[in-house]
Amino acid sequence: MRLLCFTVDDHRYGIASDVVVEIVRAVAVTPLPGSTSVIAGVIDVRGTIVPVFDLRARFTGTTRAVDPADHFILARTPSRTAALHVDRVQDLVDVEEESASGIQAQVPTAQYLAGAVTLPDGMVFIHDVARFLSSAEADVLESALAAQATPAPAPHA
Repeated sequence: MRLLCFTVDDHRYGIASDVVVEIVRAVAVTPLPGSTSVIAGVIDVRGTIVPVFDLRARFTGTTRAVDPADHFILARTPSRTAALHVDRVQDLVDVEEESASGIQAQVPTAQYLAGAVTLPDGMVFIHDVARFLSSAEADVLESALAAQATPAPAPHA
C-alpha cells in the first residue's frame, strides 16, 4: 500500500495514495452555513464546489485559520471530492498492508482511522477519508450544500 504522508499539528498521518486527486496550496475557505463543525467550509476548484474537511477539529478538537503555507489534499470520498486541510504534505511511502495495526482500543478518534503503521522515522496514523464524516454529519453536509446551490427567491418590488 502506498501512503501520502502529511502533518496536522505535531501528528503524522497518511492517506492511501489511490484516493488522492491532487495537492494544492491552501486558499481562503468560504464558510458553509448549516454545516457541521468538522467542515471548515468550501472552496472553488476550477468551478467545482469542494467541502474542506478540518482534520484538526476531528482529531484534536481544536481549529486554526488557514495559513498560506498550508496544503489541501484533494481526495475522492465515496460521494464526492473533498479537500483535507493539512499543515504540510511530506512524502509517499510504501508499506505492507499487513503491517498496519488496528488502533481502535488505543485512540479515542480511531473510528475515523484505518490503522497505524510504524516507519523508521516514527508512527503514522492512516486516515480513512470514507469514514471521516459520520452518517449524520454527511447528511448535514448534503443539506448545507443543497441550500447553497438553491438560489434565493428574488425580492418583490
